[in-house]
Amino acid sequence: MNRNLRLWIIAVALLTVGVVGRRVTAQTRTTPFQVGDRILLHVEGDSALSDTFTVVAGPALRLPEIGEISLAGVPRANLEAHLTRELGRFIKDPVVQARALIRVSVLGEVTRPGYYAVPVDLVLADALMVAGGATKDARVDQLRVLRGNSSLWSGNELQTEIARGATLDQLGIRAGAAFRCRDTATRNRRGESWASSWEASRLPSASSR
Repeated sequence: MNRNLRLWIIAVALLTVGVVGRRVTAQTRTTPFQVGDRILLHVEGDSALSDTFTVVAGPALRLPEIGEISLAGVPRANLEAHLTRELGRFIKDPVVQARALIRVSVLGEVTRPGYYAVPVDLVLADALMVAGGATKDARVDQLRVLRGNSSLWSGNELQTEIARGATLDQLGIRAGAAFRCRDTATRNRRGESWASSWEASRLPSASSR
């Protein structure tokens, strides 16, 4: 085979692998645990270790009578296997069930706008269902995922991820994200109004300052 042709074939093959690799990485990306994340843990036969626990600095999981178990570098998808292995140092053959939860807000044209602790493996299409589902006036195609004033996902890109069944973890969605579904015809802001009222209720009154 001509040497130049052989080099050209190798170059194309490497380029193809690189493109596919980036696509796979984008579809399976995960986010590290952060302080404030919650973990729903059940250890068979141990009520003290069967509860919802909050991730502390480290990141780590602080458990009664066990102490801290590091979560540094642990993919959320591998949480259960990791905790089973770590708890095995203290408990013989532990039977462990564990799910990572994050706290998000679901606002706008949904039945029960509010804050919810949801599993990171929640399929994106089910995000509105935790708040009772979209209202009859909702435009689900106008769904946006926000963090503060920044838009994380929206438009055709978000709709594509919904169609392929992407999970929150695969999209890199962290605690504090907001799902906002609007009625574009009326620009209804019931979710935003609810959130503003909730924040205002947390502020101290003039008489208590």
